[in-house]
Amino acid sequence: MQFIASERLIMRPVRADDATCLFRIYGDPATNTFNPAGPYPDIAFAKTRLAQWLQGWQQHGIGQMAIYDRLQPQAVIGFGGISLRPLADAMTWNLGYRFATEAWGKGLATEFCQRMLDYAFDEQQLKKVTAIVRPEHLVSQRVLLKAGLALRGQIADIANVTPSLFYVLKSEEWHRQRQDMVRRHISR
Repeated sequence: MQFIASERLIMRPVRADDATCLFRIYGDPATNTFNPAGPYPDIAFAKTRLAQWLQGWQQHGIGQMAIYDRLQPQAVIGFGGISLRPLADAMTWNLGYRFATEAWGKGLATEFCQRMLDYAFDEQQLKKVTAIVRPEHLVSQRVLLKAGLALRGQIADIANVTPSLFYVLKSEEWHRQRQDMVRRHISR
C-alpha cells in the first residue's frame, strides 16, 4: 500500500525516518492534554514507538500513517491509523489519531477518520473498528460520532484513572450508513 487520499489529506504508512515529526507532534504537551501518559519524553521514546508501529505494518499489513495536508505535502501534520491492540480481554482493530495544533479546528480529524473507515471496511475487509477516548475529550468524541462510530460504554484501560469511553463501528453498520447517505443524496 502506497498512499491513501481524501479530499484534503494524503496518508502514507509510517517510515523509519518519521521519528522527528512523530516527536514534534506526540512530544507536544498541547496534543496530550487528555492523555494520562503525557507527551513523549524524548526522541528515543518516539523512535521506540515508531519501531513498534513499523512492526505492526509488517505483521498485519495495516497500521499507523503519516498525515499530510494536500496543499502542503512537504510537512507531516499528524499521525493516525488503525492498529491491532488489546482491549479488555480481546484484541481489536483500534482507530486513533493525533494532529499537530496547527491542524486543529478544520475538520481534518473527521475527514481522516471517515477515510480510514472506508479503508478498513472496503479495502481491508475488517469486521469491526473500535476507538477509545477520554471522557473529558469532547472534541474527539464529536469526531468519532461524525465519523459514524457509536458510544458503547466505558472501559478501564488505564490503571487508577477514570475509565475511557469505548466506541465501535461494525462493517454492516458502516455499509448501511453509506447506503443511507447515497439514498439521501439521490432524493434531493
